[in-house]
Amino acid sequence: MAVPFSAGTQPPATPLPAGACDCHIHVYDARFPAVPGARLLPPDASVDDYRQLQRRAGLQRAVLVTPSTYGADNRPMLAALRALGGQARGVAVIDGSESDAQLAQLHAEGVRGVRLNLSLGVGLHADMLTPLARRIAPLGWHLQLLMPADLLATLADRLSDLPVPVVFDHFARLSPDDVGRHPAHAVVLQLLRAGRAWIKLSGGYLVSPTHSTDDPALDALARSFIDAAPGRVVWGSDWPHATATAGLQPLPDDARQLDRLAHWTGGGERLAQVLVHNPAALYGFGPLQELQGDTET
Repeated sequence: MAVPFSAGTQPPATPLPAGACDCHIHVYDARFPAVPGARLLPPDASVDDYRQLQRRAGLQRAVLVTPSTYGADNRPMLAALRALGGQARGVAVIDGSESDAQLAQLHAEGVRGVRLNLSLGVGLHADMLTPLARRIAPLGWHLQLLMPADLLATLADRLSDLPVPVVFDHFARLSPDDVGRHPAHAVVLQLLRAGRAWIKLSGGYLVSPTHSTDDPALDALARSFIDAAPGRVVWGSDWPHATATAGLQPLPDDARQLDRLAHWTGGGERLAQVLVHNPAALYGFGPLQELQGDTET
């Protein structure tokens, strides 16, 4: 089955457990303007497009993340969140000036975290870490971070002291060569073991020197996180792969991405932990019984 913005046609070789969650996707909609200076301007990618991937892969839950393209305009993400319904959650972008009522409305619509993108975001900086964390702490949200490894390594103390957990997306932007070598790798492992952080095994092709999810060099990096704190690891496809549509690397096969996750986890209960139980804890999904009869998500 061909799926928009995903290579390949086959489902994953390993059937997914009920309630499997894709914890990192975006939607793009030309009806909403890109923020001035945005570096990624992908074609439209809709909820209906993504549902095709869900059906092909056996995924049932999803986490929508406002991409750097829209700055702090969460309208595309929220529209998609409403379309996907109760088996979806959102991660918004805010500037900290929002009122309590505005944040409460985001929470009511399914938002459970805020992203601070210091790699591609426009007008964002590390000094926003603590103010944003304090702003969202009363809601029980997390702070999702994307930043260069060198910057991450300098922020160890600040990250440990935040009043909310942090979620590192895209393998914490660490490359396979960083395992056991780069100070940021040790920082992430320390925060995971301390229960202060989570990590998304998303976009392995972004950190692979060969720009491939099948890169065997990713094995040690992925397993370092899983072995350190198996209860703090989630997975995401990064669909619709905006860097691929921009020509920066080949379009990945999302079924193969899931096969690689099955390889890293060894399958079975550990795979279910990463795909089902950990996302339920992080994003507040309800019991699996709620999925019965749900054929759309």
